[in-house]
Amino acid sequence: MLVLVLISLLNIYGTTIDAKSAKPARSSNRTSKFIFVKSNAAAYNFADEALPVNDARVTFKLNKSLRRHAFKNVQSTLLHRKAEVLFPIIEPILKFYGIPDDFKYIPLVESGLQSGTSPKGASGLWQFMAGTARTYGLKVGHGVDERKNIRKSTIAACKYIRELYGEFNSWTLAAAAYNNGSVKLQRAINKQKEDNYFRMKLNRETGAYVYNIIAMKAIIEQPKEFGYKNYYNITQPTTLLAFN
Repeated sequence: MLVLVLISLLNIYGTTIDAKSAKPARSSNRTSKFIFVKSNAAAYNFADEALPVNDARVTFKLNKSLRRHAFKNVQSTLLHRKAEVLFPIIEPILKFYGIPDDFKYIPLVESGLQSGTSPKGASGLWQFMAGTARTYGLKVGHGVDERKNIRKSTIAACKYIRELYGEFNSWTLAAAAYNNGSVKLQRAINKQKEDNYFRMKLNRETGAYVYNIIAMKAIIEQPKEFGYKNYYNITQPTTLLAFN
């Protein structure tokens, strides 16, 4: 029985790590503590790091992202269908690597209603560039592209995210760095002398990135609130997605 359990784990995750290494290292160089104030269940947050909705600028950006992802603008239930297919695969891998569950929304933000390779060359659900993918153990080239494999790419993403968290000591900043790169984000932190994502001035894409994740979380968890009434009438399994 023990042997069978071990084999099962290897098949699911494709790799093993010990319990100690599964916990991201925590940096002690944070200057802002505001982001660590946990919000209540009714408030918006990312990975239990509070979003200061009492700030007019923050509220405006959040509402903009919520409107953008509402059914009125999206006109499709594909995001919810993707979640139904992806989350049962992604969630246990995130848990295994000690990554907050909210990171499961990143593939929906990254790939959205599209699929394939971006103009810059990023590919797969986690939109890895080829070089980054290879750095975190994925095979890319010679007719093989593991960026399109759900399990393997999610494992690679977890390794990358854990590394970013170890550098920034904030899951929100780790998400921002996932989008913009750790070097550029660290440069912005040094220049602005501010390490609270919600207080920083970043490029348009990165400045909206975490808000988009929070909005995606809201529409998936509360579809009726954002006009996805027809979602509850879906009875047939989706045939729009093809994954490895």
